[in-house]
Amino acid sequence: MTGNRGARRPRERPSGTAPEADGLQVLAAQLRLLNGGINRLVHGFAAAHGLHATDVQALAAILDAREPMTPKGLREHLGLTSGAVTACVDRLERAGHVRRVRESTDRRVVHLRYVPDARAAARTYFMPLAEAAAAARSRFDEDEIAVVARFLTALNEELRLPPGTPTDPPEDRDPPRTPGAP
Repeated sequence: MTGNRGARRPRERPSGTAPEADGLQVLAAQLRLLNGGINRLVHGFAAAHGLHATDVQALAAILDAREPMTPKGLREHLGLTSGAVTACVDRLERAGHVRRVRESTDRRVVHLRYVPDARAAARTYFMPLAEAAAAARSRFDEDEIAVVARFLTALNEELRLPPGTPTDPPEDRDPPRTPGAP
């Protein structure tokens, strides 16, 4: 018997399964694992600040927005009803995380601004995620990081709703009428 006892043997694939399928399964499992870890942090932050997990998603959207975020933009980004966005922004404002600001000459336009002290609190809470990302990043060279960034960008583009897709959840629309119902 020859060979390296410590070498790993490739898993046998069911006949007809392409090697790419295993890679896709591994990738999908790793993405779910990452999503679970981030969700634990998000839920912990939400609980510590009396918020909902959706509120933390709203904070991230406000933070990451290239232009000042509006309630309408937040509704479109999160796919929430206008009433749900109002409740979310109300909670974030009461908790001291955001301010509604009228900066435009059009006083009807409201921008959502992340409060600096709240941003610092979030940065402190999510520091383990930043440290984990930095540690993982240090294991890759610039070219590899560029490929990962391209992949994540492409994945996010694929996950966006296609143009013309309604963004309001069904409960925000009038329910279908049943014939003969009042």
